[in-house]
Amino acid sequence: MASTSVSRVLPASPQQVWDLIGGFDALPDWLPYIPESTALEGGRVRRLTNPDGDVIVERLIGFNEVERHYTYAILEAPFPVTGYLSTLRVHPVAGRDDAAEVQWSGRFTPDGVSDTEAEGLFAGIYREGLEALDQALSA
Repeated sequence: MASTSVSRVLPASPQQVWDLIGGFDALPDWLPYIPESTALEGGRVRRLTNPDGDVIVERLIGFNEVERHYTYAILEAPFPVTGYLSTLRVHPVAGRDDAAEVQWSGRFTPDGVSDTEAEGLFAGIYREGLEALDQALSA
């Protein structure tokens, strides 16, 4: 099993960040790679569409409003992995009320690619996503 994790300190309080990203169906609000999300099964499944028209279906596995994190699994996607499980988490920054650290991590089994290639793919997606989140919060 392969894994990767990316984190970034952002210029907003943990609650401000969580208010933007904490909804499982909120990706289009801050992630340009996902312009469309449809909530299914009472909000426990999201059907995402990327700009190329590819469909990604994900299931919410765990959610904690107080600790500000959720975990999800990919059910269907054009990625070369199986068993994908990811967590998006917001941490406070010690001594700062105006900053939060967001950590996006995942583990998965590469399918037809090396661990390094799969880890690089998701590290890039997470990095670009957190960059987009920083821009959305700074706007």
